[in-house]
Amino acid sequence: MERSERIRNALHNRTVPLPDGTLLPSIGQGTWKMGEHPDKKADEIKALQIGLDLGMNVIDTAEMYGDGQSERVIGEALHQRRDEAFLVSKVYPHNAGSGNIRTACENSLRRLRTDYLDMYLLHWRGFSGSLEDTVEGLEALREEGKISRWGVSNFDTPDMKELLEIKNGSHCATNQVLYHLGSRGIDYDLRPWHREQQMPMMAYSPLGQGGSLISQLTNNLTIKEIAEKHEAKPLQIALAWTIRTNDVIAIPKGTSPTHVIENAEAATIELSAADLEKIDEVFPKPEQKMPLDII
Repeated sequence: MERSERIRNALHNRTVPLPDGTLLPSIGQGTWKMGEHPDKKADEIKALQIGLDLGMNVIDTAEMYGDGQSERVIGEALHQRRDEAFLVSKVYPHNAGSGNIRTACENSLRRLRTDYLDMYLLHWRGFSGSLEDTVEGLEALREEGKISRWGVSNFDTPDMKELLEIKNGSHCATNQVLYHLGSRGIDYDLRPWHREQQMPMMAYSPLGQGGSLISQLTNNLTIKEIAEKHEAKPLQIALAWTIRTNDVIAIPKGTSPTHVIENAEAATIELSAADLEKIDEVFPKPEQKMPLDII
């Protein structure tokens, strides 16, 4: 079996269910900082399309990314392929009131060259306006068909509990948070709470944002040993760890064909209980409540 077919099969089989039963691949594509450099746009478009070819059909963006330029890149990448993608975008908190959210959504749709979003997320909880007002606006967009479902991002456990007390708050489909081997705070209470609610999470920056974490991973003897065992790279082990259960969708960014393929290939790696135990020893689970990491 050739490499691409093996990857497609793995992504097809390793899925995460949304509350409405929709099955999504455990690895999607992040697009933070895409579109900021015009000379890189062609490569970014090609990378997104290769990811789509491999089955990474969840594409995540936000109106904040490149001040809308990321959405424009995706719009070009999905030309005549919109139906193949599960498209997620996010709204600024200051645009999330029921009076502004429709305009913000329509602007995103225009940049993305589509007439609907598969998922629309509140990017983070703002300090103005009420959560009730935001939910009301999201529900209105859903009823109008501009979005198929909605969720939140950067919500901690108390925020999620409050959300579910609000009228229609239980319609929330996901919570997208920072999650990687160097940031495991959600493993203490937020992720267990989500599992109880049968609401999946999305993990942004599952490989960190470069720099120190990547250096830690590529130089860590335990991770290197596990990578050698699986004939993989250390960063692929980190990504495979993020999707080790069927309740998290990882959305790493890949800006080159090679990087995208390596990200997707992490879905083919099945970490053993012994592997996970060794990883816990060098990147331990939290033993107490930690502040929610946000970048």
